[in-house]
Amino acid sequence: MKLHHLRNATLVIETEKHVILVDPMLGKRKTIPPFTIFRYKPKRNPLVALPKNSRDILSRVTHCLITHLHPDHIDKAGEVFLRRKSVPVICSAKDEKALVQRGLSVIQTLEYWEPQKFLDGKITGIPAIHGYGFIAKLMGNVMGFHIELADQKSIYISSDTIFTEHVEKVLTELKPDISIVACGTARLDLGQPLLMRMDDILKFVTLAPGKVLANHLEALNHCPTTRLQLKTTLSDHGLLNKTAIPKDGECLEY
Repeated sequence: MKLHHLRNATLVIETEKHVILVDPMLGKRKTIPPFTIFRYKPKRNPLVALPKNSRDILSRVTHCLITHLHPDHIDKAGEVFLRRKSVPVICSAKDEKALVQRGLSVIQTLEYWEPQKFLDGKITGIPAIHGYGFIAKLMGNVMGFHIELADQKSIYISSDTIFTEHVEKVLTELKPDISIVACGTARLDLGQPLLMRMDDILKFVTLAPGKVLANHLEALNHCPTTRLQLKTTLSDHGLLNKTAIPKDGECLEY
């Protein structure tokens, strides 16, 4: 299995049979307004371009998973790509209507904690809480995914979430071989962080039974945590050996 990290939360899971795109933010630099004006510099998003090898990787896509509807997870360019290629979409039942209205081909919807058949294996929708305190309500619903494909390592895409009992349950009971965690510690101008603080990232990596892939870094103006900060902190806690912090365009083989 290959995991291609493209940018932010956009990644591609590639096996011999399937090529699954996750959360397609595919637009050019500066095509999305700033997510914060006061707390951090009001730069337009994304801050970086897609890597040069993304076109080749995207040309092979067979399916798409969407965790939620925020523009840093599916933007206009992502929608155009999915429509043009009629890519089958899998998402939360709560997002189906909005995605169908945008002209996407939703073939499967998920409820939290209800496993379903998926390709040659199964998939389970996992609750994700997008922020600490009141801000989570404003962020709306998010779904993580636990994916088990035939003859492949199991993957947990935790998506935009803080550390919760649901996250803990996946790591300790479902025991994914690979766990993907959003590490940018995003914040808006108001409220607490929208993603795990560093202490919760450390808890996540410590509890993860297998390898961890860190994403949601250095692509958006409201995500202050850098790859270097994360690497240094993980190293200080003896957790770097089980964590990959890929560069944009990097391919990891598991």
